[in-house]
Amino acid sequence: MGDLGRGLVLLAQGQRWALRHGRDWRFGMLPALITFVGYAAALAALVIWSDDLARWATPFADGWASAWRDLFRELLTAVLVGGGLLVAVISFTAVTLLVGQPFYESLAQRVDVAEGNAPEPPHRSLLRELWVGLRDSLRVLLRVAAFGVVLFALGFVPVVGQTVVPVIGFCVSGFFLAVELASVPMQRRDVGLRKQLRLMRGRLMLILGFGVPLVLAFLIPFVAVVLMPGAVAGATLLTRELLPAGPPLRPGTAGD
Repeated sequence: MGDLGRGLVLLAQGQRWALRHGRDWRFGMLPALITFVGYAAALAALVIWSDDLARWATPFADGWASAWRDLFRELLTAVLVGGGLLVAVISFTAVTLLVGQPFYESLAQRVDVAEGNAPEPPHRSLLRELWVGLRDSLRVLLRVAAFGVVLFALGFVPVVGQTVVPVIGFCVSGFFLAVELASVPMQRRDVGLRKQLRLMRGRLMLILGFGVPLVLAFLIPFVAVVLMPGAVAGATLLTRELLPAGPPLRPGTAGD
């Protein structure tokens, strides 16, 4: 089995783990549900006003022939909505992980302990953990925004913008979604963002096999809420694949 298939297997194993641990699964959906409600409202507003936004952003097209002007603005509207959806998938995960940080930290620990040879987490306060998570999430989102600007511009290239660019966009989103999800078990191993990115680039097909199917699933309304606990569990398994096993936890520190 290649890395691409292995990534998909790890994603499925994470979902199975969450389903077998019903309490973790139910509580893990609460932060995702809270975040989902806010994002649903924001995306609905984007869809409703995307036409007005496209007209506001392209005053230079007012003098064009109506057919070309309308086609150009319809393409821009599609790019705005599509870009908003992809950015929402990434930022949704970041916000959900921040809202539910203590729970997802505990969930990642339970997966590690269940799999054996779990690492000893660094001794940091909750406030410090939240700060590290927020800082790294912002750094990831800046990278996503940089890719988004480039892909937005390439979206206007005929044919390529409607075929190749969306595929690249999903791959970029899948990669950074995996980065966000793996941030919880990576923090437990005291792995910084730079090293995390280096590890993931080294196993790119593995990361895409995990992240791209999840991006596609997250585009379906409410699915992200249901899959979020399993996604964190799967990201913990993914982290164990990327990093050598750490020393076991001290007796008595593992969850049940």
